[in-house]
Amino acid sequence: MQEKTTKAKQTFLIISASITWFAVLLQLYLIILHRTELLPETIIRFFSYYTILTNILVAICFTVLLIKPNSRSGVFFSQPGVLTATTIYITVVGVLYNLILRQLWSPVGFQRLADELLHVVIPLLFILFWYFSAPKGGLGWKSAFPWLVYPFVYAVFVLIRGALSGFYPYPFVDVITLGFKKVLFNSAGLFIGFFLVSQLFIVITKAMSKTNSIT
Repeated sequence: MQEKTTKAKQTFLIISASITWFAVLLQLYLIILHRTELLPETIIRFFSYYTILTNILVAICFTVLLIKPNSRSGVFFSQPGVLTATTIYITVVGVLYNLILRQLWSPVGFQRLADELLHVVIPLLFILFWYFSAPKGGLGWKSAFPWLVYPFVYAVFVLIRGALSGFYPYPFVDVITLGFKKVLFNSAGLFIGFFLVSQLFIVITKAMSKTNSIT
């Protein structure tokens, strides 16, 4: 039974890692193919998207847990806090896109494929992986605060980069269009959203841990 479970987990990791790396590289190819700026600026803009950075994080996590689960990196990514934080980050990718950004454009062809993979398929794959495979113990209500460091650093980067280049990757952080006060208000709302999603996952974790301890 244990051997079957391990093999199923490895198969899932192989499929998920392959899909994630494919989606990221496909999006890189498409943004270079349709670029309106010089290549260096295009590459910087590619890595300015929260979606891309978070999907790369997910791809690395899947790959490390598949290839070197017992290495230092594997132990790091296996920690309940790290896996739960990563799940929260990629969940926010899916929620923001499908609630706010999807209605702003209608991609077709390979661009639609990349979008659906990055914003729907991969978030669902990682949530499933977290639910069935991630250890659930050791997390408390205060665990959410360190998890906010990643979105905070990203927000600071985007605002500084935008002030220098005039490029903002998402309309709700576009200081040129909305003004700085509105962007700060939007950012505060996003941080509250991150915190609430974090608390939701902690609630699920505690419920699952309690159930497992009873059984």
